[in-house]
Amino acid sequence: MSFSSDAKEEICRARPDDRGSAIAESCGVLLYCHTFSPEQIRIITASEEFAFRLPKLFKKAFDVAFDVLPPEGARGKRSLILLEKEKIEAVYHAFDLEAGNTVAHHVNFALLEEDAYRTAFARGAFLAGGSVTDPEKRYHLELTTSHRSVAGETVSILQELGFNPRVSQRNGNSLLYFKQSDAIADFLTAIGAPVTAMYVMTARVEKEMRNTVTRQINCDSANADKTVAAAQEQITAIRKLSAEIGLDALPEPLKDAALLRITNPAASLADLASLSIPPVTKSCLNHRLKKIVMLAREERT
Repeated sequence: MSFSSDAKEEICRARPDDRGSAIAESCGVLLYCHTFSPEQIRIITASEEFAFRLPKLFKKAFDVAFDVLPPEGARGKRSLILLEKEKIEAVYHAFDLEAGNTVAHHVNFALLEEDAYRTAFARGAFLAGGSVTDPEKRYHLELTTSHRSVAGETVSILQELGFNPRVSQRNGNSLLYFKQSDAIADFLTAIGAPVTAMYVMTARVEKEMRNTVTRQINCDSANADKTVAAAQEQITAIRKLSAEIGLDALPEPLKDAALLRITNPAASLADLASLSIPPVTKSCLNHRLKKIVMLAREERT
């Protein structure tokens, strides 16, 4: 099963509380489904749970039964169809519309005056025309409708609920989408999929932890490379001075620092500082080693 299928399965476990919720959810379904016309209503879904939910939803909302249902045991995409004129008219009537006089579809805001009904509308829109990507891959949730006016009106509805989706066009359809993990999780929670939402947030936390560990490893690796390069430069300088003037020619503090580095080539500055007799600070030892490198360069010139 896909991540979207899991989300829709979770949403479908709950039934609409009342007829108003059923009508609001059905409104979202119809405005985001495959076909909503005076001649035919066709809802196509790959979700077995949504296909099972629809007949009960339409019975409660419109007191109608589908004329065509998926065959028992159907797999893949399933179609639920209304063809009888009287049934289609009953659906339109519930939205205060006339089947033969509707030129373009719009959201009937009078049916969605309460937040509970706006949420039900969003739930229906997602079930019929929505998808959400597995957060392990990327963060993306979208609602797709063939009615451009409906997309703009849905934005207003979602804004009333505290959401701010982006809008774009694809293949003649209008898309509302979210790309932020917290917005996706909040939306899924609102429409009845809190477990799926929790999975989104868990995936985000795990990604952030992996990224933090990776950055730390890269940082540690870069620091280690710098330490090795610096130590190698110091050892090369010490060998050069030893061969050309002898370490005994160096001031005692520099000589001690040189001997410490030669005998502990892989040690960090902090470790070398603690090995000094008497102990010195890391900054002090670093200064002495830099002085040795400078002297070696001067000898070269």
